[in-house]
Amino acid sequence: MPHLLRFSRDIESRLERLAQRTGKSKGELIERCLAVGMHDLESQLLLEEAVSAPLTIDGPALDQLLRESGLGA
Repeated sequence: MPHLLRFSRDIESRLERLAQRTGKSKGELIERCLAVGMHDLESQLLLEEAVSAPLTIDGPALDQLLRESGLGA
């Protein structure tokens, strides 16, 4: 699915220089940049989600387990 992207003059000139230097098309470079950036973004967002999620423990509470085992009060 094609997308229309607009880049600043600085980004466009850097992209053009890199394409000339590497012999790769600007499209290849953009796709590679997005793939790497997407991986980093996914990792960051998943980590943020894990850190902010409330800790839930399914199962009996520790004091209940101790009572049932005969080790607790």
